[in-house]
Amino acid sequence: MRWTSTDSSSTSRQGLPEAGLRIPHPEQPFATLVAAGKNNSMCWNKPYGRDGIVAALDSLVTDGVLPDGLSFGRITVETPRDESHGHVATNAAMVLAKPSAQKPRELAEAIADKLRADNAVTQVEIAGPGFINITLSDDIWFRELADILRAGTGYGASDMGGGEAVNVEYVSANPTGPMHVGHGRGAAIGESLAALLDKAGYNVTREYWVNDAGAQIEILSRSLHLRYREALGEDIGEIPEGLYPGEYLVAPAKDVAAKDGDQWVSRDESDWLGVFRRYAIDAMMELIRADLDRLGIRFDVFTFESSMVETGKVQAALDYLTDKGLMYTGVLEPPKGKKPEDWEPRPQTLFRSTDFGDDVDRPLIKSDGSWTYFSTDIAYHWDKYQRGFKTQINIWGADHGGYVKRMQAAVKAMTAGDGNLDVKLCQMINLLDDGKQFKMSKRAGNFVTMADVVEKVGKDVFRFIMMTRKNDAQLDFDLQKVTEQSRDNPVFYVQYAHARIHSVLRHAADAFSVHELQPDALADADLTRLEDDAEKALIMQMANWPRIVESAALAHEPHRVAFYLNDLAASFHGLWNMGKDNTQLRFIVEGDRELTRARMALIRGVSLVIASGLEIFGVTPVEEMR
Repeated sequence: MRWTSTDSSSTSRQGLPEAGLRIPHPEQPFATLVAAGKNNSMCWNKPYGRDGIVAALDSLVTDGVLPDGLSFGRITVETPRDESHGHVATNAAMVLAKPSAQKPRELAEAIADKLRADNAVTQVEIAGPGFINITLSDDIWFRELADILRAGTGYGASDMGGGEAVNVEYVSANPTGPMHVGHGRGAAIGESLAALLDKAGYNVTREYWVNDAGAQIEILSRSLHLRYREALGEDIGEIPEGLYPGEYLVAPAKDVAAKDGDQWVSRDESDWLGVFRRYAIDAMMELIRADLDRLGIRFDVFTFESSMVETGKVQAALDYLTDKGLMYTGVLEPPKGKKPEDWEPRPQTLFRSTDFGDDVDRPLIKSDGSWTYFSTDIAYHWDKYQRGFKTQINIWGADHGGYVKRMQAAVKAMTAGDGNLDVKLCQMINLLDDGKQFKMSKRAGNFVTMADVVEKVGKDVFRFIMMTRKNDAQLDFDLQKVTEQSRDNPVFYVQYAHARIHSVLRHAADAFSVHELQPDALADADLTRLEDDAEKALIMQMANWPRIVESAALAHEPHRVAFYLNDLAASFHGLWNMGKDNTQLRFIVEGDRELTRARMALIRGVSLVIASGLEIFGVTPVEEMR
């Protein structure tokens, strides 16, 4: 996707209005509770961050003001919502007052005295029952900007995760056809979450669960056989109800006909069903992999449901539950609400899922002796745990909401409480084209394919837009609006900020050498020339990026990155607009080389942080828009 730049004055701060699309803010991000000493970010381990608070507390322990052995794990260090409350706030005094038998405000004063001795701290105030608000010197922010320039897009990376193994399972579309647009949302969210966890220091495995067993695969096999007969010249008429009507089966059916001839036409279904099952799954997985390639997504592991059965892992899981006394024969109550006419009480083998937080016990073996889908899912998640994944994250469609509690209960049971399953449900997408409902794909038969949408808007637009709402909120996706050049389009708004910055840098090349405008060289500029409050506020906002990475990773919420990028772009565009009436506030100031260079360092830092965020989404930052 390409846009045509509307930027006609790259050396001034003119153009878009100050405020862009106001993406709803998430709740206040998690504070990092135990990350001291693990992150290279401003807010956590530098002397004026969490480690600075801990150092002050350690000093009070040495002085005898605090007793030995106190836990600092519940202490938080956050950026206050209100700028008048300083740059950093901590609850240390309130957390430690009771275990140290002191009054919160008195302890807060003792902590404040220690912090005031730090040259990086210009002001410390006690608020309310004992919150400590800290204001830092300008030098701190200038040093942070220099750090951003030297770190490049690696700025914000953390080792908070400590290399912990995390399994993220997403997409996992049934191999019965190409991916639809809803699968695309799960793909974008899952991949972005995996990349976010990577950046936060976790060892992430991206996994796709292939449901290649069950009734839907038999239907697919019969549908392929019908198309195979068509490929051999038979008039099959309308596709019978109950089979898949999509034209995506035509090409693989022709491949089967070319390879095997007519040997399966007159044979009994029992002879050809297994053969066509293998052909169908291979063909559909090839389609799905091609769709994933369109989004730039690669999985580390594809695990097939059939392998769980064939290797005996399903039976092993049921044996484990039996040995633990967690299976019994019982009769379930009828479904809540209106009782189905065909419902009748019958004994089934049930899992005691209510012992682990579920609403009712769940059947694992039907009255006819066959396994339920739940049995296979239990074996699969146990297999993930046995592969070393205590932390498992699943991205599911909203229609699986009723399945979450039972699956979480199963993970608790199979891991003796050691494993943890977090399920993110993706709500539906309302797909529009200039305000009108987007038509279904003939190739798919009954849904809009992801490939159709990506072809129209491009990979980067698709992936970014999927991040502009929380996963459990419905998303309106208008094919026209997501590609227009408007401040109401978050993709354009963020990308335009990055492109604008590079436009300014190209203009600055008339006065500076290529080397002088490189990030490492700009880090040595006289950043104290950045005296305007808006310039300092922009640095502070950039310096908050590492905290956004950690808090979003802890909450498993990559959409927070999109919110942050939109706000950072809005701040940059606002700073640009300040030069409209005041030429001394333009980025390139004629006759003042050092101030211009400092401002090049400022906006170069913004571009690097934007690129760092877009990297998580798999989106390429643009340097010019056409």
